[in-house]
Amino acid sequence: MPVHHASTFPTATAVVYCEANFGAVDGKTANGLVRHSEKYAIQSVIDSEKAGLDAGMVLDGKPNRIPVCRDLAASLAHFGGVPDYFIFGMAPATGMLSAEERRIVLEAIQLGMGVVNGLHEFLSDDPEFVAASAAANVSIVDIRKPRAKKDLRLFSGRIVDVTCPRIAVLGTDCAIGKRTTATVLTRALNDCGVKAVMIGTGQTGLIQGAKYGVALDAVPSQFCSGELEATIIEAFERETPDVIIIEGQGALSHPAFSTSSFILRGSCPDAVILQHAPARTHRCDFEQMAMPEPASEIHLIQTFSDTKVIGLTINHENMTGADVALAIVRYELELGIPVADALTCSPERLVTMVLSAFPDLEEMQLTGTL
Repeated sequence: MPVHHASTFPTATAVVYCEANFGAVDGKTANGLVRHSEKYAIQSVIDSEKAGLDAGMVLDGKPNRIPVCRDLAASLAHFGGVPDYFIFGMAPATGMLSAEERRIVLEAIQLGMGVVNGLHEFLSDDPEFVAASAAANVSIVDIRKPRAKKDLRLFSGRIVDVTCPRIAVLGTDCAIGKRTTATVLTRALNDCGVKAVMIGTGQTGLIQGAKYGVALDAVPSQFCSGELEATIIEAFERETPDVIIIEGQGALSHPAFSTSSFILRGSCPDAVILQHAPARTHRCDFEQMAMPEPASEIHLIQTFSDTKVIGLTINHENMTGADVALAIVRYELELGIPVADALTCSPERLVTMVLSAFPDLEEMQLTGTL
């Protein structure tokens, strides 16, 4: 079944559109929602190329009873009605809808479904979508739409008032599993009695239901550090956590992204966990750019920011279990830090990674066990 926090059971039903991209890099929003959703009960995924399969089997080889359907009509037939929301589950580099995608989203609205949109194209500003949603009396939620410029916050330096450890989960590339690892780590810490709060920094985490977060790549650069800092301070003051986990974006070494630098600046993390895909030969969407080795990314992060990389986590794409085991041994010897795969290893390894770096957290553990 889909992963939910024990205390959170979503009631809003949704289908996720991910045509020709489910299980692939550009389908990361749909992939994430199938694995974990606190806000929406995912009923099906739309992808004609994988129709008839179980979404959990496609992603992780484990059934979760979320079917992949051929089209919207098949998805509604499976549900036996009209779900509450139509979620656009892809994150293409253009950040815009194609003509065919516009038609499908409009059809969903006309059928009575609200739309959750994580693209850079804001449908709530489009007259055609606004008129259609008004006629159908449904909502359009543009996840990436930032607050008004007059309300955006500059970096203040108050991040020093956040006295619990702040750990950023960064990566060597985009779409490499940073959000998934951050989610698994946050849940594992809470399960063992260390109160952890996750800060979302991208559209998928916010759609999944992150209580605190900001879609950084849609915020004007002058305000990115301040918006993240203010969000972290809000989480700290309202939740009084033992530790704060910050979801990473892109990669500090990747020339196509600047969000990693803003995350390091805005959160001033006490530590970093680095996510890497050993079998990935080149950067996503950039075949001419070879993937960096973790050692070089670690050096760059620790040079750029006053922080320390405390662990490496593995994305096991295109790897066997034996490959992952060998990679863990190799990188632990090479880097001198603990290594784990958040999806195939016991979550206890992630917890140990954190507790080894912050032994005071062990004293805060309650009676819960992994």
